[in-house]
Amino acid sequence: MRTIQGSRLHNPPPQVTPEETILREINGQPTRRHQESATRHAYLNSFSAASQSAKYGINQFSDLSQREFQDLYLRASADRAPAFSGQKAEGLPAKFDWRDHAIVAPVQNQQACGSCWAFSVVGAVQSVHAIGGSQLVELSVQQVLDCSFQNKGCNGGTPVAALKWLTQTRVKLVPQSEYPYKAQTRMCHFFSGSHGGVGVKNFTALDFSGQEEAMMGHLVKHGPLSVVVDALSWQDYLGGIIQYHCSSKRSNHAVLVVGYDTTGDIPYWIVQNSWGTTWGDKGYVYMKVGSNICGIADSVAAVFL
Repeated sequence: MRTIQGSRLHNPPPQVTPEETILREINGQPTRRHQESATRHAYLNSFSAASQSAKYGINQFSDLSQREFQDLYLRASADRAPAFSGQKAEGLPAKFDWRDHAIVAPVQNQQACGSCWAFSVVGAVQSVHAIGGSQLVELSVQQVLDCSFQNKGCNGGTPVAALKWLTQTRVKLVPQSEYPYKAQTRMCHFFSGSHGGVGVKNFTALDFSGQEEAMMGHLVKHGPLSVVVDALSWQDYLGGIIQYHCSSKRSNHAVLVVGYDTTGDIPYWIVQNSWGTTWGDKGYVYMKVGSNICGIADSVAAVFL
């Protein structure tokens, strides 16, 4: 199930009971929030009727205003990255998905904390650690949230600042079981140098805009990639391939690119989000390859252990 036809992209959106909808009424009249949400959905769904295109509608964020959604979930920013200047990879497979290699951890839920930047970085680190032959272990997002002093905890941050902190301090990330996620910024818990964990030796942050085929090669060669995108329209995303409705000039959310598929009519990136498995396609979103959709290629970080 990694092809478009018959894939998860064609799964119908989950059924929503009347009790779960945001069609709340006061004296028989829809609330203003419902009206705003319905207007958003109609606009977002108006651009393409193709079966593979993104669909928008009621989900767990639909009862939030756009401002509330931004304030709670879109707290990342992107550092300006130098343009990729290497050669385009040759002989790439038409589709590639790191989930097929059992090195991608399950989808997590950041909850009402602007910690996407930490989830994105930790997701990349734990995957690259597993690619090197180690058992896949979920590492502590809370450790990065609390201790990455160049960032602002639940109030936001950048993947590049977190990676600079990891490489400069040589801090080792401990398993999540030892430092569990609390969805709050807390005091940093320090571990002794002899304590086990996973350290980051180096990283790269590059701009692949206009060079997304080279970005595919980077993904295949180095593992899942931490990226920062414009996710404002993702508030209402249900599934399908995003081709519109976002800007490459307004980065606000960090995610993890785990694969791509170019075998169908619309080539797409496979992206793991950190909003739980009830959002999108079991926690994943698909984005068209080739147009720098949502700025996915503007700030692309790979880690080296």
